[in-house]
Amino acid sequence: MKNLRNKTAVITGAASGIGRSLAIELAREGCHLALADLNPAGLEDSAANAAAFGTKVTARCFDVSDRTAVYSFAEESLRAHGEAHLVVNNAGVELVATIDEIDYTDFEWVMNINFWGMVYGTKAFLPHLKTHESHVVNISSMFGLCAIPMQSAYSCSKFAIRAFSEALGQELSGSMVRVSSVHPGGIRTAILEQARIKSEEPIAGDEKRLRRRFTRFALTSPDRAARTIIAGIKKNKRRILVGPDAYAFDLIQRLFPAGYQHILPFLLSCVKNNPRNAG
Repeated sequence: MKNLRNKTAVITGAASGIGRSLAIELAREGCHLALADLNPAGLEDSAANAAAFGTKVTARCFDVSDRTAVYSFAEESLRAHGEAHLVVNNAGVELVATIDEIDYTDFEWVMNINFWGMVYGTKAFLPHLKTHESHVVNISSMFGLCAIPMQSAYSCSKFAIRAFSEALGQELSGSMVRVSSVHPGGIRTAILEQARIKSEEPIAGDEKRLRRRFTRFALTSPDRAARTIIAGIKKNKRRILVGPDAYAFDLIQRLFPAGYQHILPFLLSCVKNNPRNAG
């Protein structure tokens, strides 16, 4: 989809981070927008900033883990805009804990938002998308390429998004629908501010220190991530990598599909034990 002007884009998780930046950058490209998030104040701010470019913007506040609410949002968006050409399933949450420490409620919370929210968002719009040139964009992660300790639930959801997207893309080959999975590296967003941190491990025990460390190693701004994703959409890329760390994870997984499980913990321990990274 090379020309986005006068197309309509649907974005979940649009109140902050990548979702907010995508809304503004797509509005700059001339896209009309149907935005969603659970944060009413942030959603209103994103909608106002996007509308400043003169495109039509609608917004609805709801939880993407609620299937009925997602389908209602799809119907409302199509009534308001007439069409949808681009669906970006971006809403997501994070949980930091070892598998021993995770309780089922927390695991379900992550999967219900990250994975099922993406499934609902795709299937709610898919019958309409198949009638014209369109694109489904599902936000996975570099942890959807390689799994790391204390990110098991998050990685499970992001691996599942990648698998769903790759299967869907094959099923829709020959149709007018393109599908991309997006794998951002560390993005300077508030996702860790809103994460559930339940680990007693030293690296996670001090939440403030963990969040400062994440911010230090988040190499890419949300605006840069949004521009990279839009460039990938225009090129109809099936896999969109965002940030140098995402490219590094992709390369490590390709070169060492099983061996990365020894390499990444070693690299992470080097970062953790480096005095320059303390605090």
